[in-house]
Parts: sequence; C-alpha cells; structure tokens
Amino acid sequence: MKNITTFLFLICSSITFSQVKGRVTDTKKQPISFVSVYLENTITGTTTNTNGDYELALSKTGNYTLIFQMLGYKTIKKTVEINSLPFTLDVSLTEEEVVLDEVVVSSEENPANKIIRNAIDSKSKNTDKFAEYTADFYSRGLFKVKDLPKKFLGQDIGDMGGGLDSTRSGVVYLSETVSKIAFQKRPKNFKEHIIASKVSGEDNGISFNQAEDVNFNFYENSFNLADVRIISPIANGAFGYYNYKLAGVFYNENGKLINKIQLLPKRKNDRVFSGYIYIVEDDWAVYGADVIVTGAQISLPMVDSLHIKQNYNFSTKNKAWVPTTQTIDFKAGMFGFHFNGRFFAAYSNYNFSPDFNEKTFNNEILSFAENATEKDSTYWNTIRPVALTVEEISDYKLKDSIKTIRKSEKYLDSIDTKNNKFKPLDILSGYTYRDSYNKWSLSISSPIENINFNTVQGWNSSLGINYRKTLNKKGKRFGMGANVNYGFSEKKARPTVHFNYQWNNTTRPYLHVSGGIATPQFNQKEPISKFWNTISSIGFERNYLKIYEKTYAKASFSQEVTNGIRMFSSLEFADRKPLFNTSDYVMFPKKDVDYTSNNPQESNNFTSGFTPHHMWTFSVGANINFGQKYLSYPDGKYNITSRKYPSLYIGYQKNFGSGNSEWNSDIIFSQLYQHVNLSNWGEFSYKARGGMFLEQKDIPFIDYAHFNGNRLLITPKDNYLNNFYMLPYYKLNSNDKYAELHGEYNFKGALLSKVPLLNKLNFHLVTGAKGLFTADDKPYSEFAIGLDNVGIGKWRFLRVDFARSYFNGKSENRVVFGIKL
Repeated sequence: MKNITTFLFLICSSITFSQVKGRVTDTKKQPISFVSVYLENTITGTTTNTNGDYELALSKTGNYTLIFQMLGYKTIKKTVEINSLPFTLDVSLTEEEVVLDEVVVSSEENPANKIIRNAIDSKSKNTDKFAEYTADFYSRGLFKVKDLPKKFLGQDIGDMGGGLDSTRSGVVYLSETVSKIAFQKRPKNFKEHIIASKVSGEDNGISFNQAEDVNFNFYENSFNLADVRIISPIANGAFGYYNYKLAGVFYNENGKLINKIQLLPKRKNDRVFSGYIYIVEDDWAVYGADVIVTGAQISLPMVDSLHIKQNYNFSTKNKAWVPTTQTIDFKAGMFGFHFNGRFFAAYSNYNFSPDFNEKTFNNEILSFAENATEKDSTYWNTIRPVALTVEEISDYKLKDSIKTIRKSEKYLDSIDTKNNKFKPLDILSGYTYRDSYNKWSLSISSPIENINFNTVQGWNSSLGINYRKTLNKKGKRFGMGANVNYGFSEKKARPTVHFNYQWNNTTRPYLHVSGGIATPQFNQKEPISKFWNTISSIGFERNYLKIYEKTYAKASFSQEVTNGIRMFSSLEFADRKPLFNTSDYVMFPKKDVDYTSNNPQESNNFTSGFTPHHMWTFSVGANINFGQKYLSYPDGKYNITSRKYPSLYIGYQKNFGSGNSEWNSDIIFSQLYQHVNLSNWGEFSYKARGGMFLEQKDIPFIDYAHFNGNRLLITPKDNYLNNFYMLPYYKLNSNDKYAELHGEYNFKGALLSKVPLLNKLNFHLVTGAKGLFTADDKPYSEFAIGLDNVGIGKWRFLRVDFARSYFNGKSENRVVFGIKL
C-alpha cells in the first residue's frame, strides 16, 4: 500500500511539474528579475526570479500565447506550439521606448497634472471593479548581511544560522509563504489563510511574509509602510506633496497608451515617494509603480532606502487593472552592520465574484492551515510558483543539512558547554547556565550591575537567581527565583522569592506568586528609576526616591476571557513599616542644598513616619481593546490593538483588614488611551486617567492616589503620556476624586519640512499638554513644545522639550531631555 501511494504521488508530481520554463534577459544578455509571465487574456502566471529564470505550470500541450511584462521594458507576446512538456522558451526584452512626440504639451497646464487629476477622479470607479475578491498569494523574503562583525558590545554574534562565508557575508534569513487571501472594499476587510510557510534552517518556521503587511494600495490616500503612513501619489490631496512631470508615453501589447509620470516631492523629508507611477490613458488606472522612500522620511535612520515596484495586469473578466507582482528592496546599516534584502509578492487566481457572507470576515485576520509550517521540500517543489535561485537553493540545502545536527542533544550540549563556562566578566554582566535541549536555564544576576544609592539604604545592591523552564511550543512555561537586596549603610538584607506559570500563548493565563521583604516606592507606579535617583542624589544631593518596607505575600492572575478583554486580579497581605535616612553621602556637596527626609509628606521630618500597620489588598480589573484584531499562529494567538478605537482599563481596589476601619478604603479607577495616526500630518496620542474613592477617609498615605511627577532634567520614561514634565513628586495626592489628562501631537516633520533650511535638519516638532484635577486642590497644568528626531545622520536618539507649568497662580519653566533607544 505504501509503495502504491508513493507511486501515485510521483505521478501527480510529474503532472504538476509539467511546465514551460526558461530565462528572460535584456539585450545585453543580463537576466531580468521579476518579469511577469502569463498566458494571454488571463492574469494567472508566474514571475522570473533574481536570476531571470521562470517556470510556468501547464496541464496539457497545445498552442499558447505567453506574455512577458516588466516595467521599463517592452511587453512581448510569444505564440508557441507545445507538443511535449517540459518546454523551454528563452526570451529577450528590449527597453521601453518612452517618447514625448505624441504628447501635445499645453501651455495652460502641465500634462502630467492633468493625468494625475484624472487618475484621482477615477479611483473609486477603478477600485469598484475589484471591490471584492479572493486570490492566491505567494511571498518570498531574502535578508543578507555583509562583513558582519564577530562581536557587538562584547557579545558573540555567532554565525546567524550557518549561512555566512569566510568574510561573514551571506544569507541570514530566507522564507516563503503560500496563502489564500480575501479582500472587501466596503466595509474594508482583509484576511489571510496560510497554506504553507517555510523558513530556511527552521523545522517549524513561521515566516514574516504576511500579505497585509505588503498590501501597498496606491489607490488609498495613504498606506502603512514600516509603521508610518505614506502619502500616495494619487491621494486626494497629493498636489500638496508632489510635483509631477510627464517622462513619456508608450503602448503596451494591446495598444493601450501608458503614461510614465515622474514623482517629484515638494519637500525632501515628507512621507512621500520619489520615482515613477504609470497611468493607463482613458482608463486612468495604475499600470505600475517604481518608487523609492528613504529611511529619513519614515523615521528609520538605519534604513538607507526602500524601493517598491508594482506590476498590474488587465483582467478581461471585470475590465480592471489588478496588481500581480510586487518587490520591496531595502538597504540598511548601523553600528558596523550592513544589510540588504528583498521581499517579493505575487498574486494569482483572482476570483472577483466570491461568495462572501456575514461569517467570512471577523477579528481573525490571519490563520494557518494544519501542518502549514511542516511541509517538506517535495511539497514546496510542487507548489512554488517562482523558481529558486542558485543562492537560495544553496541556502536551503546548507541550513537543512545542519538543521538536524543543530537541534540534536549532542550539538546543543556542546554549544551549552562552551557558553556555560564562567568568565571573570560574568561578574559584571551576570551568569546564565543553559540546557538548550531540555529547554531550561538558571541565571544569576550581577550584583555590580544592580548597585545603586538611596539615602535610606546607602549604597545597596541585589543578587538574584532565576530558573526558567519551557514545557511546550505553545507557551506553557514556568519560572521561579529568589533575590536578596543588601543596604551597606543600613546593614540589612531583604530577601524575596517568586514563582510564575503560564499555560498557553492563546488566552495566556498567567499566575504570579511572590513574597518576602521589599522596599517599594510610596507611589506603586514606581515613577523614579533607581539609576536616575542615584545620579541626582550623589551628584546633586537630590534624594527624590521615597520608600517604605513591606513584608508581604502576593498572588496575581490574569487571562484573556474573550478577544479584546483581558482580566486581572490580585490579592496581597503586607506588613508596612516606615524607613529613615541612614546615609548623607554625596559626591559633589552643594552649600545651599541638603537631603530631605524619607517622609514624602514632611521633607524636614527625619525622626518619625507613618504608623506601622498591616493591610490586605484585593484588586480586579479588565483591559478592553475595542476592535482588536488577532493573528492565529500555530503556537498561539497574537493580538493587534486597533488604532481606530481607544483602549479602556477599568478597575476596583479594596484595602481591608488593617485593624482600623478608618484605614480601609475602596477605589474605582479607569484609563482611556489611544494612538491616532494622522497620515502625513503626524501622530496624536492621548491618555486619560481618573478615579474615585467610594468614601473619603484619613487612609494611610501609601494608599492615596499618586501621580507620576518628574523633577529630573531627563524624562524617566519613553512614553511621555505616563509622566508629567515637572510636577513635584507627592505634591498633589488624593484620597477623593481625581483625573489626569495627557495629550501629545508629534507632527513628524509635517510643519518643519515646509520651512527652508530647517527642513534639512529633519527634526520633528512636538507639542504636548497635561492636566491634573483633584478634589482638594486647584488644577495643575503643563504645556510643552519640543523637537524630536534630534541628532546627526543616522544618530537620532534625542528629544528636547521646553515645558511650562501653571499651578495656584504660579508658573515654572523647564527644559527636559529624552533619550530614545
């Protein structure tokens, strides 16, 4: 039975392999990559690879007319009589003769402008012709590196999967994806079902080649590229961003006049393309695009450029020009790394009359067929629509040959033996012992890295040990550990232990249990980093960090209960005690500055603090992501937060069991957050928080609502919506009603790019406003204006803000620096 099955499979394979194949070159015999090859009067075919080779599957012999189409070259037809398969057909393409002779240039209007206006006016008509469809999608990604350093920041980089040559150059990523896609224009929907996914060197590889990520639709006013919105050259407001020039015209194989329009950005750093877009005369549809955008334009300094080419074919079924192939070439480099790569996509087997119903589209936008990541080479050889190059074949063979070896127990043990050797520098960086084959590790943190200073403990450090174990490929894992913190001035050690367990990567049920003796900040959101407190203390005698001691035991659990809603809960018992300064060490003493006490309510009270007490704390909450989409991978569910709708968190916390009913409290609170992409006008983000104690009482100061202030010249967090620019720590606290608002508008070059000379700097103007409202105090507000993307060349990690605060009739100015890494 097994032999019969194998024989039948080989017969089917031979039928599938029946094909026309060959090579496409130019007049100089140089191969032309990504030429569309298809049968006349169809939009189904194949594409040449980077070597110019193609393979077009046919089911039977006969007379066929093949079309060879590529932007920049004359489209040619080849009529052949095929008596046997496989059949070899090599062709040579000549460069397209783009002429202006037939164009009557009007003195009243630039002819290119007229063509673009017609294309803009015809967008709805043209896209309605393929408002719904299903199609087959194929994508291949190739990522290469040149002269890769052996080490980075003292750490070995390795051989990147084994594809590097003696110069440490070669392929570091190669993948393919075959899927079915479905699209709907109104309401806008898109989904993908991956049939097969392959990554070189991986036995269960999930590729990055998703159809929606490369769905660059020039008919939209803007589309997402590298997480920014790029203005289309035929957007409704495109004339505000582009100048156009008619580079010439030519006729395609069916006698259609094609206009080649050069794109000339009005401002260098706008989020727009340069290059060419091709428009079909009379139809005013997109025939193709050959465009470039720089890394500076998309705020990715390490990227030199992204080069996109799109080819469209004419569908006789619905009289529409539809995309058939697309390539994305990129170059990047930084820190001595030099990358380049290409992602190629092909669309085929369009069905423009799909049988969609109310269940066709939902929040799941990506799914995998069973065993989609486990297909063997024989399967791929039968389904792959674009032939592999010699380089790609070599990479698959090399990495497949070493894949089995590298996942074997013997090999993994040998690597672990080498990496597990303890080195003197591990004292600085910490030490990790790994058993890769059995998927567990044991780590010891570095006490030197954890050294910091505060006036309560003096110089202090922590030593921790952590054990982690992965139980399966679908996210089941657990970890446990212990940590000891010791204060040298205080001469006291405080141990803590923890345990965590996750069941899967789908709903991600997560349990965390911890206990011991700790020194948390009075503000449980921990707004002051230990590092910056150390700098401000020993350098400027400003001890902003205020801590207390708690001996505690805590258990918390969270899980996604349904798509878009994740529940959180926790229960803690804590014995709380005040702490006092034990050190006045300062590296650079200042005459007019002295350390304050550790009492956040009384800066000059060095001898007394709050009354020691114990407290039970129960909390429950839910995070709701409205309109959340998700990807269903073989190993779990991965959520995509919608920018169309905000995210809402609502919660309730109860403090009880203190022995004093006046100290118990109940509070309800919420937070609303949204990040809005405004296309070429930048990004707007806001965060609104609010809460209310159900009964106002004289509760412990620890349980007040605290707000994230900042007295440093350096912003403590990358997310500016989490902190105020200059609010004093613990000044406006509440045991009643409160609300805080944070808003920020980053123009992303939309304004400064229009200012001569300033536009060459490529700085981004940022404005911000913040407000705090409590029941017992007057409103506090801040306004700021700043520059983001500050730096030189590719080194743009700095942000500078000038902020002004208003409170109780007084104002304060401050310059705040931010570092983005």
